[in-house]
Amino acid sequence: MIDHAHDLASVRDATERLLTAVGKLDNAAVTEPSRLPGWSRGHVLAHLARNADALVNVLEGRPMYVSGEARDADIERDAPRALDVHLADLRESAARFQEAGDAPADWSRTVELRGGVTDSAARVPFRRWVEVELHHVDLGIGYELEDLPAEFREREIAFLADRFSGHPDVPSTRLTDGTRAWSTGREADDGPEVTVTGHPADLLGWLAGRRTGAALTVAGGPLPALPPL
Repeated sequence: MIDHAHDLASVRDATERLLTAVGKLDNAAVTEPSRLPGWSRGHVLAHLARNADALVNVLEGRPMYVSGEARDADIERDAPRALDVHLADLRESAARFQEAGDAPADWSRTVELRGGVTDSAARVPFRRWVEVELHHVDLGIGYELEDLPAEFREREIAFLADRFSGHPDVPSTRLTDGTRAWSTGREADDGPEVTVTGHPADLLGWLAGRRTGAALTVAGGPLPALPPL
């Protein structure tokens, strides 16, 4: 069962870690490239702030974004801002998200996200947690996948494995860190199963498109090529 209150608290903690780390940067560092192709650190920070507001829209029954073009334009508009403006926007947008999350609501209801994707309202805080943690890593400022909370790594591996489950282009695949195991891809009876073994950080990095998978051990076939998220 999804505990949205727990996840809201985890979002708050992750946001504080992010703000503390970003607060040590300077204006020049914000303009430098992030680990995401074509995006500066300012683009990542702008996206995080606007994503918080977009998820408030989701929780309050409005479209997540006016359009994909408007989303992209907002990020481009906000990316060049000075560090102190980014920090203020991150704090204020995070507070708006927490306020929306604390409001009385039916957390079992279905909400619509970007691109027509639907999910339980109770999973929205976890989705925000994902945004904050992974984009903190994407900034390239010393926070790595190995630094992510163990609970988060395990849950995000499970979430992404489920996302690729049944995908016709992904062979039947068993993921394991040597202790836990997850299944993804096509049904096992559609062909031989590939087993991918590695540290949770490397498994997550591969599933989330943050690492190539070179550190993983693969048996039963080549490392599957994953479709873009």
